[in-house]
Amino acid sequence: MVACYFGFFSIMGILDSIFPGIDLDEYQQTELFQMLEESPLRFAIMALIVAPVMEEGIFRSLIKPSATDIFFFICTWLTIFGAFLIPEGVHWMVSFAVLLVSAVLIFLFLKEFTPQNLISGLQKILTRYYKPLWLLFAFLFGLVHIYNYVEVFQINIALFLLIFPRIIAGYFFGKIKIENNGLIWPILMHTMNNSIIIFFLIPKLQ
Repeated sequence: MVACYFGFFSIMGILDSIFPGIDLDEYQQTELFQMLEESPLRFAIMALIVAPVMEEGIFRSLIKPSATDIFFFICTWLTIFGAFLIPEGVHWMVSFAVLLVSAVLIFLFLKEFTPQNLISGLQKILTRYYKPLWLLFAFLFGLVHIYNYVEVFQINIALFLLIFPRIIAGYFFGKIKIENNGLIWPILMHTMNNSIIIFFLIPKLQ
């Protein structure tokens, strides 16, 4: 994955010299920089814990899933919907705590009461089509990161180049999930990837 990153950025440098009209500096991750400046702790928790867990739950849990992966996928989406129900004035730590406890309780409920034959059927279908799902989720993973740069969805060459590294990362996170039969490894790799990005973001705050 690291080699692909280096290759990509080398190509980016070549394209920039050939097509100077592509202005990548037009798009900045303004909200991320603002969060990092205003609340470094919140940013660190979001980038190194919440984002890896939630995004892997959304984009990797259905690739050759276990029963636990399917339950985790459902809990991830319910947590996202639940986040919209929490009033804006609530402190972010309280919000995280409420959502975490709710997700754990929902997970335990699903594990206890979901019919095994239903889960087995879903596993067979999803496992049969794991390759197209793997590629689809890698693409979607990159696509949603457009919102790091713009508030309203749009796509152009510059934005595609900015999210393409995420598509590469999504592909490799899926590969790790398939080879290791578990979500913990892509989550850890995602955390490591984000920590590297933070390392390069911090100097830009100076």
